[in-house]
Amino acid sequence: MIREVKFESQDRRMKQILAALNEHGISSIEEANQICEKYGIDPYKACEETQPICFENAKWAYVVGCAIALVEGEKTGDKSAVKAAENIGIGLQAFCIPGSVADDRKVGLGHGNLAARLLSEETQCFAFLAGHESFAAAEGAIKIAAKADKVRQVPLRVILNGLGKDAAQIISRINGFTYVQTEFDYYSGELKEVQRIAYSDGPRAKVNCYGADDVREGVAVMWKEGVDVSITGNSTNPTRFQHPVAGTYKKERVLAGKPYFSVASGGGTGRTLHPDNMAAGPASYGMTDTMGRMHSDAQFAGSSSVPAHVEMMGFLGIGNNPMVGCSVACAVDVAQALNK
Repeated sequence: MIREVKFESQDRRMKQILAALNEHGISSIEEANQICEKYGIDPYKACEETQPICFENAKWAYVVGCAIALVEGEKTGDKSAVKAAENIGIGLQAFCIPGSVADDRKVGLGHGNLAARLLSEETQCFAFLAGHESFAAAEGAIKIAAKADKVRQVPLRVILNGLGKDAAQIISRINGFTYVQTEFDYYSGELKEVQRIAYSDGPRAKVNCYGADDVREGVAVMWKEGVDVSITGNSTNPTRFQHPVAGTYKKERVLAGKPYFSVASGGGTGRTLHPDNMAAGPASYGMTDTMGRMHSDAQFAGSSSVPAHVEMMGFLGIGNNPMVGCSVACAVDVAQALNK
């Protein structure tokens, strides 16, 4: 794994990266890479496999995060995947450009904490809430399906819940998920399962993929699966589907006295639906961001899918959805390496 350490906006990131590494007794990114190699893990490659179009800075961020997690695991004796995920978040946070939206929202730590939540036994079902069934949600789901259960006692259920039944079936077929066709009765409020088709027989078939006709059916799907953590995509139909579903479900869960942790992948330039005040810069991202603020317990920045867009927010060149999958996968790799 001899690779030259070169990545986007390196000069604007190095100061805080080195500070984070030094705090954990690591002198450089090269040494971080060697630590990962010594333990037999390759976060750079894991990131590349999750979203092949990701940027170099994302791959190196996971190298830094995993090295910190390995060192901390040995030092503290907490070799769990949950702790590893939190420590990976420290590495991701170090890559945020100072003064950026990502830095302001502490999205690196946020991603680490979300992965930790998904690896915790308290979380039973995680949903990617999309405007339509998206490839980026699939990239995140594939990694979680393949990795999370290696360290969990009770398997984590992962679903995709988006607008449109045709789109859901196509995404299921392409990725080997299970397409669950539903029908919502608007008089009784009941959700009926019409059929389910598994498009593979491996771990990917454990991912249930739903296509709803509207918000009410989308909320009913959330109840059917008992979703307790979700992330909203922020493009395509944010005002028509994913934010209203998350918001309505949040209200209903609160009324029922049940926990639900909602993450908004965050708005940002180009995904805004008419920014309400361009002059406000990072403080205002228009409707997408505003709707996320209404229901979310944590808000990220930039696109759920497009690497360049997340990078524009001062973070890494990898979509927020694939990033969730990559964080989970790397945390599991770290935990398994520490517990050998």
